Amino acid sequence: MTVSASTLSDHARDKFVGVLLIALSASAFGAMAIFARFAYEAGADVYGLLTVRFALAAIALAFVMRARGIRLPPWRRVLALAAMGGIGYVGQSYCFFTALNHAQASLVALLLYLYPLFVTILAAIFLKERLTTAAVVALVLCSLGAGLTVGGGEGSPLGIALGLAAAAIYSVYIIVGARVTAGVNAIATTTVICTAAALVYGSISLLRWSAGMPPQFPATAGGWLAMLGIALLSTVLAILTFFAGLQRLGAAQASMLSTLEPVVTVVLAAVLLGEHIGAAQAVGGGLILAGVLWLTRRAGAQGNMQQN
Repeated sequence: MTVSASTLSDHARDKFVGVLLIALSASAFGAMAIFARFAYEAGADVYGLLTVRFALAAIALAFVMRARGIRLPPWRRVLALAAMGGIGYVGQSYCFFTALNHAQASLVALLLYLYPLFVTILAAIFLKERLTTAAVVALVLCSLGAGLTVGGGEGSPLGIALGLAAAAIYSVYIIVGARVTAGVNAIATTTVICTAAALVYGSISLLRWSAGMPPQFPATAGGWLAMLGIALLSTVLAILTFFAGLQRLGAAQASMLSTLEPVVTVVLAAVLLGEHIGAAQAVGGGLILAGVLWLTRRAGAQGNMQQN
């Protein structure tokens, strides 16, 4: 059976579009820490920022669901997803955005990207998945990289601890989510999770307000634009383009291309925030990304062998 040139051309074009979509998604996610720093400088605090982020993201995603005719999953599944958002995503986002007040944006972004390794370790411990040679190599690379990155970056012990906590919580979130989200539309999943997170942060903000500690919002138009950027670009656009690219490329290639995310954060932090990237941090970040790439490449190769 022969494949026509037009079919091959369409396939290549589809792959190219997929690469562009994942690159756009990774860039939007990577810019989130930079937007957050601008919002903080304009007077926002973590509670005001995250309440606005998740509320706007939930509203925008609900409109996307309605426009595409996507239905919510059964209520039992909705409650499980809401728990993921209200506990897991709230915890991860709080640690990540609070860490940005105590450490360089580039350092926090690189520490967060240890999560694929944490997922592998937790899966080996709790799910009894075999720890492969690829995983051990990635563990060594990421461990060395984390040591160099922490040593070469500027951040307080609290900022470093919060960055690592964000990665650890996110890894648990992913492992739980792999079971909870099975068979559920990805956009519906994200909408429920963002809505739950918005309700939690909104409730916390109201409680703090009643106690005389109201959430802080930006005092400038630029600060509000930064918050809108986090909600609409670094959350909604990033999620939608990731899933669109995922459909065209598959999980393995999408995961590898997503390693562009911390690179974007590091470059933007240097250009826009004036953060100094030392040699040790650059080498450490490179080792972390090398470990993640090695892990995802080997996982993708094994998945292809099993499918074939």
